[in-house]
Order: sequence, then C-alpha cells, then structure tokens
Amino acid sequence: MADVRTQKKMKQGRHASAQKRARQAVKRNARNQHNLSAMRTAIKKVRAAVQQKNKDAALTALKSAVPIIASTATKGAVHYRSSSRYISRLTRAVNAL
Repeated sequence: MADVRTQKKMKQGRHASAQKRARQAVKRNARNQHNLSAMRTAIKKVRAAVQQKNKDAALTALKSAVPIIASTATKGAVHYRSSSRYISRLTRAVNAL
C-alpha cells in the first residue's frame, strides 16, 4: 500500500513495536484517505446538481451520498456529528429546490 518514500519515512522507530505501529499508520492513512475522497466526491455531486437546480439529479445523488457519508463516519474517518451535519445540510439544500 505504501510507496517507497513512505516506507523510508516509516522506519523511524527503533523497536519492533514502533515499526509495526508506523506500518499500521501508513495503511490506516491510505484507507482513511480513500474513504474521505469518496465522501467528498459524493458531496460534490449533490452540490453540483443543486447548483444546476436539477431536482431529480440532486435526489438521486443525495440517495447515493447519504450511505457513503454515514459509512465514512462508521469507519472513523470523519466524526459522526460532522457526517450528520453534511447529511442535514445536503438534505435541506435538495428539499429547498
């Protein structure tokens, strides 16, 4: 999962446990970045549809975005209150159309 530059950086610990924690941190970081990126993309799709005032597209984008946002919070990549805030604000924006 980690590229060469990251592998060089992560071997900073002297003890085996510290090196293992560094390896785990790299994997966790990559996983969280993937989840956050998917969440941001879903949010952008909803906002783009709302900005174009296309209610059908906004509704379908919202229906696909809500589970992605919720699962990102469940996985711990974002706080659950932040995810609730995203869902609430997107829902209000779509309902305002």
